[in-house]
Amino acid sequence: MGDFDFFVGSWDVTSRRLRKRHVGSDEWDEFPGTSVARSFFAGAGSFDEIHFPTQGFSGSTIRIRDVQTGLWSIYWMNSRRGVLELPPVVGRFVDGVGTFYGDDTDEGRPIRCRFIWSAITPASCRWEQAFSTDGERTWETNWVMEFSRAG
Repeated sequence: MGDFDFFVGSWDVTSRRLRKRHVGSDEWDEFPGTSVARSFFAGAGSFDEIHFPTQGFSGSTIRIRDVQTGLWSIYWMNSRRGVLELPPVVGRFVDGVGTFYGDDTDEGRPIRCRFIWSAITPASCRWEQAFSTDGERTWETNWVMEFSRAG
């Protein structure tokens, strides 16, 4: 079994996304979504597609586990840009929580990106994204998705 096997299936999603990043804002947009996830390579790979009908876009994530290191690389793409976003975030699960980091840019500035998968049960889970602009001294969470098993 793979670390992301819990995610296989259909989900209803409630997203909260920060309206403005890097300005200390606490104003959030909340919107619904639906997601379907699958695994491949006997659990060493994971793919999902998420639809945000009120936002006018969809996204997909590909996750692949490095056989030698055990680390997962997570890649994102969305229908607005139509490209595989690079670089991936990389990490692993420890004690039921998956933490993944990567270097990126946001609004023209270099950032450190962090994904956390947590609160995993058979019927629910949570994903969040945070950015750091100060070398991981502080983090601003800017997107949270609460998943509940559909149907």
